[in-house]
Amino acid sequence: MEMKIGVIKGDGIGPEIVDEAMKVLDKTAEVYGHSIAYTQLLMGGASIDVNGVPLTDETLKAAKESDAVLMGSIGGDAKTSPWYQLEPSKRPEAGLLALRKGLNLFANLRPAVLYEDLKGACPLKEEIADSGFDMMIMRELTGGLYFGKRSTEEVNGVLTARDELTYNENEIRRIAKRAFDIAMKRRKKVTSVDKANVLDSSRLWRKVVEEVAADYPEVTLEHMLVDNCAMQLVKDPAQFDVILTENMFGDILSDEASMVTGSIGMLASASLNETKFGLYEPSGGSAPDIAGKGIANPIATILSAAMMLRYSFDLDKEADAIEKAVSEVLSKGCRTIDIMAEGKTQIGTKEMGDRICECIR
Repeated sequence: MEMKIGVIKGDGIGPEIVDEAMKVLDKTAEVYGHSIAYTQLLMGGASIDVNGVPLTDETLKAAKESDAVLMGSIGGDAKTSPWYQLEPSKRPEAGLLALRKGLNLFANLRPAVLYEDLKGACPLKEEIADSGFDMMIMRELTGGLYFGKRSTEEVNGVLTARDELTYNENEIRRIAKRAFDIAMKRRKKVTSVDKANVLDSSRLWRKVVEEVAADYPEVTLEHMLVDNCAMQLVKDPAQFDVILTENMFGDILSDEASMVTGSIGMLASASLNETKFGLYEPSGGSAPDIAGKGIANPIATILSAAMMLRYSFDLDKEADAIEKAVSEVLSKGCRTIDIMAEGKTQIGTKEMGDRICECIR
């Protein structure tokens, strides 16, 4: 297969970790007989430095012409970086929002996996960590409270702020279908999270999700209120397979899930549109304080590349090979500094990429 991949290396540690993901992709392509053509793109702070804006029309056009986009972290230190002296619409994160909107990336996938060899890093009780967990949080990304109308005005002499939460049935249906499709590739269970005891938007959400579920008789559907889900994530995370939820709930729950894995440096993510196209990136930040030191953990970006092979190219065997290689390297005791533990071997960013490449078969 020939793959056209747009690459946004980003800011801070972004270039370092993306380089390792590309190295792993190249090794996988070599082993399995594929070819990859990369197109380098600028976005975020790197684009501001060159173009004066975080996302250009040319970059968006080139991203659309790619089969998928692999991205590193963007942004910098909000206290010291000149990027954050600009108005909000011209800061690095504005470029990411514009990219998501321009590519119609409505489905955000955040896997949270507790690896056997990293159970000691899990902050939960030992008996909970011993059960392990492997879940996928499916977050609607372009609707809800974050994209609704908002205003701040004085009403009867009192300063009053309003934020509007809106979903229509089509927005809910398309994200629900994606969740059930992904559940079919996994353990065939969807937990739909809402606040249907309070919110009209959640009641519509629940109704539409049930309609979609009727087309997937092999998949078990359960509903869970968001406050209960937040508790269950720390009480019994092993119960979850695919968690489907709206934008704000997904934002909060995916961050909670990331913390119970023990390290954000292990967390991949993907954002998909209605085609096979996706944007794949690590969940962590740009960590400017360690940029250039060669100590950043590239595993989240490498696992994001594996997700790209799985969801944009339907190359499940190749994705499995990368994920197994990561597990094998961890089982041999290799660790970057963020996941280092007593008795293990600390290695740097490039060596971690090399070790993973060696294990791809």
